[in-house]
Amino acid sequence: METSAETVLTRQEASDAVGELGWRYLLGALRTSVAVASLTRAAEVAAVAVAACGGDGDQHLFVDLRPTHVTLTLQTLPRATVTAHDVTLAARISTAVSDMGLRTGPGIEPPASPRSVQILEFAVDAMDIAAVRPFWRAVLGYVAEPGADGPQDPLVDPLGQGPALWFQQMDHPRPQRNRIHFDVCVPHDEVAHRIEATLAAGGRLVYEAEAPAFRVLADPEGNEVCVTTWQGRD
Repeated sequence: METSAETVLTRQEASDAVGELGWRYLLGALRTSVAVASLTRAAEVAAVAVAACGGDGDQHLFVDLRPTHVTLTLQTLPRATVTAHDVTLAARISTAVSDMGLRTGPGIEPPASPRSVQILEFAVDAMDIAAVRPFWRAVLGYVAEPGADGPQDPLVDPLGQGPALWFQQMDHPRPQRNRIHFDVCVPHDEVAHRIEATLAAGGRLVYEAEAPAFRVLADPEGNEVCVTTWQGRD
């Protein structure tokens, strides 16, 4: 069956389509990094990426510039998902970056990159999600994702700078346990290295029954973090 530009891709389809291009699928978005030697060069990469998207950049592309690297993110923003057109744009951008003598990559080759591409989320455990969600929406200045503004739906930064916030239903109060934790979504081919490094740094593995979708790790005082991937979520 022919795939149209608007077709929403499965997690596996999105990951397979961009892996060889140096992009990674991370929970609803495609992300890559380009190493540069200066902020001027970073701006040139950004300009080339925007040009490669043509008139579609405003609805698909986020760009983060730093003196050492450029992070590029693609998502069909009005739908908050990855479509076939995002894959097309990823290929165009990678080709344009290659023409500059640079390359798109996931940043999983230390020490060349300080860390892999990733997406950070906050999770709030709550007994009554509908009651606490308006507070977090107001205090963070966040908004709902397109098409998902129910009383228990996640919240996102309208500028695309801060981590997403989602809510996890609790079945009973847990006053002695931290009720806000990080979710760190890493590339599926980076997760083993990230967990190994975390354990070597004094962490412990608390829960892995849902792996590879997520694993729960804790610091020496029991504060928890989930290391997640796109895999195992279908």
